[in-house]
Amino acid sequence: MLYGLITACRNLGFNTAVLKSVKFDLPIISVGNLSAGGTGKSPHIEYLIKLLMREFNVATLSRGYGRSISGFHLVDEDSTIIHCGDEPLQFKNKFPDIPIAVNKSRVLGVIELLKNKPDVNCILLDDAYQHRAITPSFSILLTEYNRPFFKDYMLPTGNLREWSLGRKRADVIIVTKSPEQLTNKERNIFIKKIKAEPHQSVYFSTLKYGQIKPMNTGESFDSLSMLKDYQILLVTGIANPMPLVSKLHAEELDFKHLKFKDHHPFRQKDIQHIRNIFDTFGARKIILTTEKDIQRLRLADKNNELAIHYVKIEVELLGDETAFETQIINHVRKNKTNSGAFS
Repeated sequence: MLYGLITACRNLGFNTAVLKSVKFDLPIISVGNLSAGGTGKSPHIEYLIKLLMREFNVATLSRGYGRSISGFHLVDEDSTIIHCGDEPLQFKNKFPDIPIAVNKSRVLGVIELLKNKPDVNCILLDDAYQHRAITPSFSILLTEYNRPFFKDYMLPTGNLREWSLGRKRADVIIVTKSPEQLTNKERNIFIKKIKAEPHQSVYFSTLKYGQIKPMNTGESFDSLSMLKDYQILLVTGIANPMPLVSKLHAEELDFKHLKFKDHHPFRQKDIQHIRNIFDTFGARKIILTTEKDIQRLRLADKNNELAIHYVKIEVELLGDETAFETQIINHVRKNKTNSGAFS
């Protein structure tokens, strides 16, 4: 109740303009959630990058959670998680030509980003639903199918950062990690429980697991099903690894799960611990992790002691892909200007 009262007072301050919120003169799309993580923000940001980069000069701005350096940083080929955190580094590795920036202050971050990259005409704010110092031109709220906000509770009892009334600020609500075979009946029941406002669109997405790539050198695999003859050590340091765990079970793979906390800063002792467990496996074996974790594991495993592989993850919209993409593109077209002015 105390945590909820504090967040409610803060939101009231922004709603009544007691607390100042800056609005920039270009489309800024906020992607976030009411919960404290685990909804799949990173693959949704990547989905939006791929969609928008075809027509616009898109950039991303993140807080840079877990980094050791403060202030504004424009991610480049020499950046590590020390400079920017794991998710921005993941974005840069996948989209090397897209400006990827980090700053704890989103307002200053946008200003500096536009100074450095004046051609940018659309910005994606990563994990910014509660960062109300900026008024986004469009807001996307993510909620997980197996733990939606209407079934959750405020921190620390549950996982919510603010009351579920905060959903009303969103233009779009995406139910993430949904079953691939979602029926119309299940979809309608869920939409009813969300209690979407008339102006809000509700979409459903699912995660698709693709290629398995080596961290440095080694064999690549086209799909998880190709690992049926392997003993797998699954190493994760993300908020919710259960969808990947469930996928490995569904593929009937032989694996052991070594779970670390979200954004775990892997150290040399962790590498040794992983190696000790891996050494007990048979001859045909593999260490598997996520795209997000590989950024931190790469820094920790400086001597390339482990042959680590990571699975690529993508988002797929269930049945409404064209409608969603049209809504996003039309919004950016309508609001795109050549100015970064703000008010």
